[in-house]
Amino acid sequence: MAETAEAVEQETEVAEATETAAPAKNGVDDDLLVKEGDIAGDYLERLLDLLDYDGDIDLDVEAGRAIVSIDGGEDLEKLVGSRGNVLEALQELTRLAVQQETGSRSRLMLDIAGWRADRREELRELGRSTAETVLSTGEKVRLQPMSPFERKVVHDAVAAIDGVRSESEGEDPKRRVVVFPS
Repeated sequence: MAETAEAVEQETEVAEATETAAPAKNGVDDDLLVKEGDIAGDYLERLLDLLDYDGDIDLDVEAGRAIVSIDGGEDLEKLVGSRGNVLEALQELTRLAVQQETGSRSRLMLDIAGWRADRREELRELGRSTAETVLSTGEKVRLQPMSPFERKVVHDAVAAIDGVRSESEGEDPKRRVVVFPS
């Protein structure tokens, strides 16, 4: 079933199964996000110790979610895996550890060795270049299957260009972005 980019954004949050309420203006939810980051940081620090991997853990709160990044170690690429598969699994395990402590689901985002940040830029460029191709040919383009994170980045990049639109089609794990002329 095809969906609009806006619906995909909602689906992404549901697919991650971690939607929480929007941050309150009084900062109460920011406190919860800081707590989530602290719990996640402790969990990941124990994991790195068990693996005997070096890495610096950085905690932040951005756009209504806790952001945890691990940088600096030589072995960290092993924790990213092929196309980020290990990173996605570790993110889910970290979210479960946070949920176990807080009693509520987390939208925590994990990045290791800058992989997610680098991938985000690659996907933005893919969305832009695909949109330009669709504009010049007038033909729709189907991209390779992607994770919810990847699809959202591509949808956002396509949405920034006039004359094209994007939808998701298929079922996970073969769900993909399709770019159409408007």
